[in-house]
Amino acid sequence: MVAMKTKSRPLPVERPYAKFALIDGRHPLQTAVPDAFVAYEARTRHGGKLAFFNFDLAKEMGLIEMDHPAEMNPALEKVIMQTFSIVIINEYDRQHNLVVPPQDKRPYPYMATRYLQLQHPSRQGKTSGDGRSIWNGTVLGEDGRLWDVSSCGTGATCLSPAANINHKFYKTGDPSISYGCGLSDLDEGLEALFFSEVMAQNKVPTERLLAVISFPGQISINVRAYPNLLRPSHFLRYLKQGNLLGLKRLADYYIERQIHNKVWPQIEGANARYDYLLTQFAKDFAKATARFEDEYIFCWIDWDGDNILMDGGIIDYGSVRQFGLFHHEYRYDDVQRYSTSILEQRQKARDLVMNFAQLVDFLKTGKKKPLSKFTRHPSLKLFDQEFEAGKDYNLLYRMGLEPAAITAVLKKHRPLVHQLRPIFTHFERTVSQRGTYKVSDGITADAVFSMRDLLRELPQMYMALGFKELAPDDFLALMRSSYAKSADLALNFGRKRKIKLFQKYYQAIVAAAAKALGQNLNAAYLKLTQRSLIINCYERVTGNAILYIVDKILHARPHFSSDQIYLLAQDFAHTQNLRPEEKVQLQTLPRKYQITSAPRPDSSMAIEEPEASPKTTSLKTTSLKTTSRKASPGPATISEAQKRCRSYLDQIITIVRQNREGI
Repeated sequence: MVAMKTKSRPLPVERPYAKFALIDGRHPLQTAVPDAFVAYEARTRHGGKLAFFNFDLAKEMGLIEMDHPAEMNPALEKVIMQTFSIVIINEYDRQHNLVVPPQDKRPYPYMATRYLQLQHPSRQGKTSGDGRSIWNGTVLGEDGRLWDVSSCGTGATCLSPAANINHKFYKTGDPSISYGCGLSDLDEGLEALFFSEVMAQNKVPTERLLAVISFPGQISINVRAYPNLLRPSHFLRYLKQGNLLGLKRLADYYIERQIHNKVWPQIEGANARYDYLLTQFAKDFAKATARFEDEYIFCWIDWDGDNILMDGGIIDYGSVRQFGLFHHEYRYDDVQRYSTSILEQRQKARDLVMNFAQLVDFLKTGKKKPLSKFTRHPSLKLFDQEFEAGKDYNLLYRMGLEPAAITAVLKKHRPLVHQLRPIFTHFERTVSQRGTYKVSDGITADAVFSMRDLLRELPQMYMALGFKELAPDDFLALMRSSYAKSADLALNFGRKRKIKLFQKYYQAIVAAAAKALGQNLNAAYLKLTQRSLIINCYERVTGNAILYIVDKILHARPHFSSDQIYLLAQDFAHTQNLRPEEKVQLQTLPRKYQITSAPRPDSSMAIEEPEASPKTTSLKTTSLKTTSRKASPGPATISEAQKRCRSYLDQIITIVRQNREGI
């Protein structure tokens, strides 16, 4: 068992922002699992400027006081830059005898962790891992949780695909190679910032951006944090190599961290701990993949377990997408290969569970059995059960049912859910006759129907019609997407029957929920309408919208301070909170909120209003006018500078509207 050492370094409390000084490269993994990383000395990287700091996350981590204003000050900015503006001294530097001024050299080495990665020739993780990232250390929060902190864009390591495919060490910033150069682009950092804050608002487990430091040439260091940044790929490396000692050390370390952070209960006995690890892994990945599938989140889960955290949380937003429709044919083009699709995430996650069944058996018996011995392991049945349960729950939640109503329906009327789900899935997965075609970052096929639109509009339409069944053409009008062509919308006998059965089971479920909660139908449908308007918000951000938003911000960034980027990201994330259980408000801008000059009147900031779709029906248009969700106007009295900042948020919402059905 590995004891978590969280009090080995005394805290110099008399110093302002003292906890930052403890983020110095040292990490408990270095002593717990000595062969899990490559150690790199580091030096100060000059010429940077703080582009963003996450006050909200810093408070949660205990780095700043809870009542600290969301305003940067010289002392805080100095300590952030001192802590995170670093670059490693890599193999190329040592070969070329790089001279580092003594005052720039950091006292402790930083680690680039080793893990399995499918881009590498080695399928055992002997050469792969953090190619342009290092782990900065840990932070002990006020609530006792230990947070991991890592930075991307801190230099080229020997673990990048380029270094191993080309059999050479690269100078940090080498323009001849992209990913292998060790640097990160500023747009990557801002995209991860806006995306991860939206995910965090909606309680999707995810790493979050703590800080972004920009450098000339639109380069940046992006600092990420999460209570445990280990991935399945960290474990699978030891499994593929048959390294029992390393695997045991890593598993014991991970289990102890989860217990320390109170994510898991106290568990006595090594084998019982390993069994719990497998059970929790199966449950977490079943829940995560069911949610990804139902919320249209593409996360590129694959056999190496690289692009996801051990608890099913999101990491590395470069290939993450959130679709507006169920674009289940979309595949990301990673130059040498296409990614998995959103529907394949379930099987890939199930395969990971099977690998972890083999892994845990290896830990318990000391013998590595063939993977084929675990094709019927109980953990796979558990995964399947949890996945199906998650899909049932998610459908009812997407309809707008309250948690108490969901529980009641699943307890007594689950067969109704199982009758509705296949029909819902049929419409959701219907693709246009156009077929598969190329897009800028991969391939896709157009989804014909928007089930989010249907679930948002249907309850209020039933109320308006006295709970009568909608005619098939009106039903189609509610859910047709802008991609749908006339040929895609043919009302044949089979489609009419599915529309009729959908409405039958939908209304039966609502009636059952109303009865369970002692509501009449009017009250039940009113509550359903209120909740579904938020859950299936018209202005829900997509991956492409994030790209366009960041592009606009980069053009306007000379006029934004780090405080303003923070507030813009927070306010935008609040507009994307689709949880009706929570009431969110946009933050009030501080009085010192200043913009040095007006935005440049160029095409980069010009946003046209979306054109009305010629396919939009009068039925749907009338409904949408009353359900479009807009940002709060904020305080009654605000300065011209504040109005200008609010206008940026309005422009961002417009971008979201224009790209609401995209990838």
